Amino acid sequence: MKHKYLNMALGLYMSYFLLGMINIILASNMSFLSEQLNVEKTDISLLISVVGVGHLLSINIAGRFSDRYGRKPLVVAATILYMVFLIGIPLTSHYQIAMGLAFIAGICNSLLDSGTYPALNEAFDEASGTATVLLKAFISFGASLLPMMINFFVVEKLFYGLVFFVPALLFLFNGLFLMKVSFPKFKEEKASQDAIITESAASIGPKLWREGAALILLGFSSVSLFTVVQTWLPTYGQEVLHLDKLKSIGLLSFYSTGGLISILLLAVLLKRTIKPITAIVILPAFAFLALLLLIINNNPTLLPIISFCLGLFMSGIFQLTVTVMIELFPHKKGVSVSYVSAAASIAFIVIPFITGLFIKYIGVSSVFMLDLVIAFISTILALFISVTQRNKRSDFILKK
Repeated sequence: MKHKYLNMALGLYMSYFLLGMINIILASNMSFLSEQLNVEKTDISLLISVVGVGHLLSINIAGRFSDRYGRKPLVVAATILYMVFLIGIPLTSHYQIAMGLAFIAGICNSLLDSGTYPALNEAFDEASGTATVLLKAFISFGASLLPMMINFFVVEKLFYGLVFFVPALLFLFNGLFLMKVSFPKFKEEKASQDAIITESAASIGPKLWREGAALILLGFSSVSLFTVVQTWLPTYGQEVLHLDKLKSIGLLSFYSTGGLISILLLAVLLKRTIKPITAIVILPAFAFLALLLLIINNNPTLLPIISFCLGLFMSGIFQLTVTVMIELFPHKKGVSVSYVSAAASIAFIVIPFITGLFIKYIGVSSVFMLDLVIAFISTILALFISVTQRNKRSDFILKK
């Protein structure tokens, strides 16, 4: 039997497939954009930072809008504004306008996150972990396809802007599609029995200053984990284990493959075997072990296997963190998502800067020592959340 909200899910997954392209579209076209805007390549990297700033400044407002006006208006608005960004960037020759468009892209990301995560949670309550983790898979698919598109347009000597226009056109169709599909009622009343249970458990329920704060920190650390690896793994391969440039860059392919397999496994396991709150303990713990193996390893032939394991254990932690946040604070799902997403935005902005200083003054090995510490802290945070919730469930059963 077809799920009531299957069409909605397909539209949302399509948006995140396109988001995967957008996440790397500025960096992948850096040479073209620097020539068009008559600026240095470092100025294009600033545009990428502006996207993060736009997301950070707007995510809390977007979360509140999501809880007040519903999920559908936000995701539809995101598709329209993404079209503005994608069409505007290749057509402008003014750097200031490009910065404004990059800021809009950050706002779009906020709208999409604040509408999508709560909508999937409400539509697939019995398998919300699986539904949200699959978002990461579609992001990966989109990020994998974009370089192929760029290569095709370059070989055919076509205007580079087509790589922006194609996703813009797909956003148009997807936005029209999302306008027609049904979304769950975001303020749907629960059954009376559930209401009684909620009222009884309120005194021992999760607190924003305690479990909420731990999840927000986990949102920061989960993004920090993979940001370090994605940014510096090739450098580590070259400078520490003396791989050539091609093999060092190829490590990211092993990492990406591990990440994709991780998402597919999680999609199955979360539906049948484990809960998201358990998975957020297991993944960073094994990521810690993989990072430790990376640091103590002196054999270059093992590096592809270690890279695969890093992808296997680091992918999906952020999506699982959002899922757990929504489960623990279901009455304000949009705001809950906004807190974790804001922490992720800060990580995207801060971690590259900090690791850059580590590389400059200490060396690339120190960056992965930092990542090891982050993995350890992530595991402790996840354990704290898991243990406190297990204890509270036990207390609640005893009180009943």
